[in-house]
Amino acid sequence: AGMAHGHGRCCCCCGEAAAVGGDGGAAWGLYLRIDRQRLQCLNERREGSGAFVFRAWEERGDRAQFVESDDDEELLFNIPFTGNVKLKGVIVMGEDDGTHPAEMRLFKNIPHMSFDDTAREPDQMFSLNRDLTGELEYPTKIARFSNVSHLSIHFPKNFGAETTKIFYIGLKGEWTEAHRHEVTICNYEASANPADHKLEQITPQTHFIS
Repeated sequence: AGMAHGHGRCCCCCGEAAAVGGDGGAAWGLYLRIDRQRLQCLNERREGSGAFVFRAWEERGDRAQFVESDDDEELLFNIPFTGNVKLKGVIVMGEDDGTHPAEMRLFKNIPHMSFDDTAREPDQMFSLNRDLTGELEYPTKIARFSNVSHLSIHFPKNFGAETTKIFYIGLKGEWTEAHRHEVTICNYEASANPADHKLEQITPQTHFIS
């Protein structure tokens, strides 16, 4: 955990140095690739409010849109994408008080995560600094997040308040179409090649005889 914490702190420094906006808002366009019909935010006080924190980088300063936790300080986002994503960085904006999340844990490709599921080891964890303006980028281990169809973000604790409040979550990365591969599989199943099946049947018998 100590190492993860140290890494988190390093990320903050890197984020400040990079000053996020170097490549402008275009890099933070993954919010357009979220399947909003299936997006979930667990423990949100106002239903549907979790979806509003994923918006254009240029609109991150809109303080009217935010999500606040309900029963305690935990929040869990289940974010399905409309294709495959290479996730490169995350921004988390909150208040300059105890409601700002203090830790972020990322999980990839575990649809419909519950709070019980968060007991498992995350794919990456960050210690967060308070960020009021969306200037701190937390870079991911890209090799680990190069083929993400579903991202879960768990905020287990904040800086001491009873509830957690988040105004904006930015996701930076690349998106690729996922359907072509799925269609290929469907076509293959729909018109199975009899020769393939014959081979599968013959091979074990031949092997058995010899």
